[in-house]
Amino acid sequence: MNTAYSFKIYSSTAQLPANWDDLAISTIFLSKKYLQVLEESSPKNMICHFIGIFENETLVGSALSQFLDLNKLESFGERDKCVKTAVRNIVFGNFASHVLVIGNNMLTGQNSYSLSNTIDKKKALQTLHAATTELKKIFKSKGINIHITTYKDFNKEEIKNFDIPEFKNEYQFSTQPNMVFSINENWKSESDYIDSLSKKYRDQYKRARKKAAVIEKRKLHLEEIIALEDTIYELYFHVAKNAPFNTFFLPKNHFRVFKEIFKDKFLFYGYFINEKLIGFNTLIKNGEVMDTYFLGYDESIQREKMLYLNMLYDMIAYSINKNFKKIVFARTALEIKSSVGAKPIQMFGLMTHSTPIANVFLPKIFKYLEPETIWQQRNPFK
Repeated sequence: MNTAYSFKIYSSTAQLPANWDDLAISTIFLSKKYLQVLEESSPKNMICHFIGIFENETLVGSALSQFLDLNKLESFGERDKCVKTAVRNIVFGNFASHVLVIGNNMLTGQNSYSLSNTIDKKKALQTLHAATTELKKIFKSKGINIHITTYKDFNKEEIKNFDIPEFKNEYQFSTQPNMVFSINENWKSESDYIDSLSKKYRDQYKRARKKAAVIEKRKLHLEEIIALEDTIYELYFHVAKNAPFNTFFLPKNHFRVFKEIFKDKFLFYGYFINEKLIGFNTLIKNGEVMDTYFLGYDESIQREKMLYLNMLYDMIAYSINKNFKKIVFARTALEIKSSVGAKPIQMFGLMTHSTPIANVFLPKIFKYLEPETIWQQRNPFK
């Protein structure tokens, strides 16, 4: 029997089917709770929609879309102050500022869709393609023309599912890798991890720990996150605006909302010197996987106390103690993450421009969107 799938597009979590979470098994980031976080505290240049895929009346797939208006950003990234930035701003303003992401632009990895085991994957992706076309019409009816549509963050096995006629004209790109740290099942504590390092990297560990001896690390509760919200935001914004390229900035209430909704599954660690907050990092428990999330720090102290490296070691120690299988360290700072033992996983996506002639230039535009990083992979283990 040839089953046709249908879709529904929702603009708020209140509209979602009651059994929505039955599908969010592979990732917490398609669960109703997480979508509520987006609803209450997504970046101000972002509009989210939630897509349900149905077989007759049964929900068999769920997906997330994020529309980004890059014209609403104060800065695309402070680091490359030069002609390149000026060119980039002109290019984006007129040509690529309205981006529709099928997936999650705030995370790394396959958080675009979740499908039931019984579903025909190719037909499901045809349905997702149809839903994307419908979303573009919805935006158009509001006077917004989508310039670029992108499906993002699939590993080399997952991207093969898109090998169907609907996607044949899309530009396939490869982004910076996702840095993933696998936890050896024989490690029971941080000292097991340290023992597995070669001398050079054990010395790095000792040096980093020694430098950070004056720093006090504390798990913060909701009340403290609220009380320190201004400082937290300054520390976050300092790190975010120095990234080579930004497509969004979190709103100030983001961490508070996350903690309110996720409670113990969302961990917020503050780093203090003499009771002054000088850095923080956040973690999300996602089944057997620990997902690292946003962080912030005071740059002068970060350098002097090797704070970022210490944060990575702390995340590893916690995840080993709590029996997680792996840590998703995501993109950025690839070399330092590889120096603690994370390995790169190549990620792919698809992209298309609404103006057919413009698709010829997509490889060039993409170089601006995702500046290439040259880095050296390290192996810290014996």
